[in-house]
Amino acid sequence: MKFLIAVKSKFQNLISLGVALIAGLSLALVFAAMSKAQASEAENFELKQHCPPSFEKNAKGHCMLRTMYEFYNSVQNRGVGGTQTSLPDHRDGFTPAQIDLGRYLFFDPLLSKDGSLSCASCHQPEKGFSDDMDRSVGVTGEKVPRSAPTLWNVAFLDRFFWDGRADTLEQQAIGPLFDPKEMGNNPQQLLSSLRSNDSYPKMFNQAFPESDQIEIEQVATALAAFQTSLISLNSRYDQYAHGFHDALSENEIKGMNIFRSFVARCAECHQPPLFTNNQIAVIGTPEPEGMPFDPGAEVPFNDKRMRGGFKVPTLRNIAKTAPYMHSGGMKSLREAAGFYTKGRGHAVPEGEELIIHWHIWEPNLTDEELDRIVDFLHALTDESLTPQIPVVLPSGLPVVDAKYAANLQNLHNLSGDKPMPSVSNNKKLGASSINNQQQENVREVSGDIYE
Repeated sequence: MKFLIAVKSKFQNLISLGVALIAGLSLALVFAAMSKAQASEAENFELKQHCPPSFEKNAKGHCMLRTMYEFYNSVQNRGVGGTQTSLPDHRDGFTPAQIDLGRYLFFDPLLSKDGSLSCASCHQPEKGFSDDMDRSVGVTGEKVPRSAPTLWNVAFLDRFFWDGRADTLEQQAIGPLFDPKEMGNNPQQLLSSLRSNDSYPKMFNQAFPESDQIEIEQVATALAAFQTSLISLNSRYDQYAHGFHDALSENEIKGMNIFRSFVARCAECHQPPLFTNNQIAVIGTPEPEGMPFDPGAEVPFNDKRMRGGFKVPTLRNIAKTAPYMHSGGMKSLREAAGFYTKGRGHAVPEGEELIIHWHIWEPNLTDEELDRIVDFLHALTDESLTPQIPVVLPSGLPVVDAKYAANLQNLHNLSGDKPMPSVSNNKKLGASSINNQQQENVREVSGDIYE
């Protein structure tokens, strides 16, 4: 019997060793495949021919969004109603190549004046496509007047920027590129940088085969195409809305009911399922100490009734995008929720006469009710369709920017991961103003892959 037990034990050990060897070989093959894919990406930069998740390629080769909300109806087709309500009209219909080109451009600091910033510097995926700052920092090293809003679900919007001054995604995409306080570039330098690069002309030709050379309009289209792929509609709230009621906890359901009540009136402006009505609202938010009053939408619309008015932001992934309000004056969701129960116009500065939105009043919510609202807001988090961060870029610059790359490397080091491999700078940068020293010891940066 002892002999049989010993043989059985030995046999089990051999099986375990075999499984371990197979697992080790499998991992080696996976890493080899990843390295090969990274090398291929660095060399060829072939754009994807398949649509992002949640999109279906139609007969014309265009990517069309597909969601559960298509099966519902809605009041006036504006996304207004109960939990099962349709979404408003949205932008889609771009090709996979256009979306993928936009992804590379979005993360590439080549688009800025000096190669120091990319679009993703202020709209970082792991921070809700914001940057966890009260106000973002541009190429000058100074803070800009307003915070970086999230880009999740911008495909459904028809007004952009805090003051609503743009009415297309293309305008929104181009604005920061040529703003001297943001990315600081100009059309001539940007086109020179892209056209003289080793890879971008071929990539643009894949995305826009009807054009002979790169144009600014194509840059705007590609960036807009990528942003329309940033869809967040599968949170635990959405699962609840589609019929799985166990998706929300008891406290979250209480918070949802308070949120939608006529007492709190949160849902009057933050209407499900997008949790915004995409309108301008004057709510009397205070500016941080030392900052002058921001007239907001009064300026682009030339309308004094809109003084101090700002676009109602979506609450999707709101737990990821602190601090809050247009100038980042509120550090937590609890503080932001509490603002609305302190009385109509209580924070309007002396000397200002604002026409406060009629939904703003004094609901006198209790601390417990405010806490439940915050619980519910956390149930709106969904990052399941976060796009893949490029491993390397056609410019050879750090993905996003050098500071972002360093932060990600620190996270890898703290987690015990091996240092990321260096990227050889074998691409022409085109714009002479880009500092070549910035590219030394550049490290690959990649995010979670959702394909």
